Amino acid sequence: MGADHTRPAPSAPPGVRRILVATVVPLFVLTVLAALVLWPRHTPTPEHAADVPRYHGTVTRVVTEPCPPAAEVPEGTPGGSAGPCGTVGVAVEQGPDAGRQVETPLPAGPGAPTVEVGDRIVLVELLDPADPATKSYNIAEHQRGKPLIWLAALFAVAIVAFGRWRGLAALGGLVASFAILLGFVLPGIGAGQSPLLVAIVGSALIMFVVLYLTHGITAQTSVAVLGTLGSLVLTGVLGTLATAATHLTGFGSEDATTLSMFQRDVDLHGLLLAGIVIGSLGVLDDVTVTQAATVTELAHANPGLSRLQLYRAATRVGRAHIASTVNTIVLAYAGASLPLLLLLVADSRPVSEILTSEFMAQEIVRSAVATIGLIAAVPLTTGLAAVVTAAGRGGAAGSAAPASRPPAEPDAALAALSAPRAGAAPGALGGRTGPERSTDTAW
Repeated sequence: MGADHTRPAPSAPPGVRRILVATVVPLFVLTVLAALVLWPRHTPTPEHAADVPRYHGTVTRVVTEPCPPAAEVPEGTPGGSAGPCGTVGVAVEQGPDAGRQVETPLPAGPGAPTVEVGDRIVLVELLDPADPATKSYNIAEHQRGKPLIWLAALFAVAIVAFGRWRGLAALGGLVASFAILLGFVLPGIGAGQSPLLVAIVGSALIMFVVLYLTHGITAQTSVAVLGTLGSLVLTGVLGTLATAATHLTGFGSEDATTLSMFQRDVDLHGLLLAGIVIGSLGVLDDVTVTQAATVTELAHANPGLSRLQLYRAATRVGRAHIASTVNTIVLAYAGASLPLLLLLVADSRPVSEILTSEFMAQEIVRSAVATIGLIAAVPLTTGLAAVVTAAGRGGAAGSAAPASRPPAEPDAALAALSAPRAGAAPGALGGRTGPERSTDTAW
């Protein structure tokens, strides 16, 4: 993470460069052309309802009082909240009443904000339909702009402080990711394009920009790009087969149902597939970059390792990585759907019926497909990295390991990391001249 991109790195052999360029450049050009073809040119204009005026204010007084007796309602009928009751004094900071003190009801009900003196809140202005000249204010929510800005600043400072120039590049990649999502993927799906196709093309664009911007234009990054792209395509194919086999419609959540009311031409089944592909991209990037870097480090630590030994040693690292990442994927999906999962737990239906319901089946398919695509990324990226790294060493590519290092040695990875390179000075690991020297192989 902290490697300095300004340090010179040994160039890859011309043959390796030509092969990588001939593979990566056409894929990038094809991705850009596909994005231009799918680019939304006639996005539908949303129908705006009459916006309720919203103004900022500061709470100056909170007065609580006993709630009036609730009206009797039939048993089992949802009733209103039993409290709290009272009034709130607010100093209005915007709008026609800026600088004045207004009185609002104390917020009550499920999800109502809890206010105290000094809180900065958002007011909504309500007009009386019978008498438009009469208006009142209600507290909608707290102002969150300033805390979010401070949190974003802390987030950026932490990344740059730890990652240095590479951390700054990672922030640039994050901005590019959101720009592609908001400027291409979401408008493209909203315009009626195939969600799966838009998601794959958008994910490929994000991948090219983020990986090369964050990790530099190197042979190692190009291997990660190829591994990520192949795994993305596999994830899309598996998702298509799995959702077809389980007859998922995409209407498994309340959000999808609400979206179908506002945009009837959106393909919710395709939207489900698009979510699987985009959700897998971030984890795939992590795995493929790690595998490509692991092979490079092993090769620099012990040039005597053959392609097969490099592959086996790096795959052991990949297995450990996958074991923890699989749990990460499942918990991420579970955490995002925690309220609905709690609702399902309280359901009186049998467990088998709950697990095969639309919502649960959708989450199971999402997690399983993403995990399979992730697992496939390890051998794919590791194999490519082993071939490219061994080819970059010339004669060592096909040479067998020394007799004292049999291929089946169980501690091959540890031995490779600890063995000195040929011709290295005593005490220098792998012949490096300093602890900060980058092992990325430049194009």
